[in-house]
Amino acid sequence: MEREFSCFHRGQAVAIIFFILGVETLLPWNFFITASEYFNGRLNNNNSSRNATMMEGSKGYNYDCWMSLLSQLPLLLFTLLNSFIYQWVKEHLRMAFSMVAIFIFFLLTAALVQVDMQPDTFFSITMTTIWFINMFGAVLQSSLFGVVSQFPPRYSTLFMSGQGLAGIFAGIAMLCSIFSTTSAALGYFITPCLATLVSLVCYMMLPRLEFAHFYLSRTQPDKREAAQELISSGKFSSTCLLCACQIWVMALCVTWIFAVTLAVFPVITVRVQTVYVGSKWADVFTCVCCFIVFYIMDLLGRGAPSLKQWPSKESSLFPVVVFLRVIFIPMLMMCNIKDSKLPIFFRHDSAFVVIMALFSFTNGYLACLCMSYAPQASLSNRMTLSWKTFALTLHLAPVLTNWHSQTI
Repeated sequence: MEREFSCFHRGQAVAIIFFILGVETLLPWNFFITASEYFNGRLNNNNSSRNATMMEGSKGYNYDCWMSLLSQLPLLLFTLLNSFIYQWVKEHLRMAFSMVAIFIFFLLTAALVQVDMQPDTFFSITMTTIWFINMFGAVLQSSLFGVVSQFPPRYSTLFMSGQGLAGIFAGIAMLCSIFSTTSAALGYFITPCLATLVSLVCYMMLPRLEFAHFYLSRTQPDKREAAQELISSGKFSSTCLLCACQIWVMALCVTWIFAVTLAVFPVITVRVQTVYVGSKWADVFTCVCCFIVFYIMDLLGRGAPSLKQWPSKESSLFPVVVFLRVIFIPMLMMCNIKDSKLPIFFRHDSAFVVIMALFSFTNGYLACLCMSYAPQASLSNRMTLSWKTFALTLHLAPVLTNWHSQTI
């Protein structure tokens, strides 16, 4: 009885660690996209109204679109690369080194807050930082997908919920510094530095917990034997293709989910303006209604499958429900956007909030369902490889839709 009680608490500790590591995987994306007003302000060299700054800054440098492209392209490329190098580079080295590198680049970004420089120089350094921080983030995220696949499904849900919390974390940090001085912006970027250090410590603790060690150690011989067999037979690429064939429906679904989401968020949604122009609410409107509402409802959506999973993975209705999310694109474009190419139909702030809430909840819910269903469609001895292959599809849609978003 005492041993079972001890294992239960160690299992809870593992759950907390996976939740924290889930937060860590999306910190780079969330902190850079939520701080778009700060970056556009620096690039525009203007501290006037934040909504105006965002619009004017984007005309010169188009920070939001370039940030999306230079975030998602390395995520796609290095997730693909990690699917091959995982046999030769030890898992704990890949993950620990990636977190150290992410910490260093966040620290560099925080240091640049105190440095005056020309907008062109600042833009070049920022885009380079975004590329490299997401490069290491791709290796970290793909590797963690492989680790979490070795545990019961409950831990995958907690990991996904942690990814959802990363956005809320970034949104609240930005809200605290919305009326920012330079020191407030510095504090905003130091926050992910501290979070990365906590994540690194948690990861170092993970294999030392008896509960985690049981699941990790029992799959190690099988993984080594499978990797050696694939390398010696030259069938690694064909095995990846087989895994992709087994999960192709869920892979297409998750690609479509993120394609729809990133076609308008945040490139289009940040252009929505409040009807209360000139009020204090206007200063926080974008942060609250665009980012925090999205992150909170996305997190709730990620947690909902633990209560109810509908449609089921065998249902032909599932791809239909996923496809119907496309209706959110014209709906968001018909919100209160200046110079929109579509007529403004949803002018009031409350309409935008309701649409954003439904948009983000369905994003989190359906994406989490895909995450849960995909490994179940693969053979057990290929579970880790299937997760890594599936992780690759998560970054395909953003790259394909990025240039389309710039033309809307």
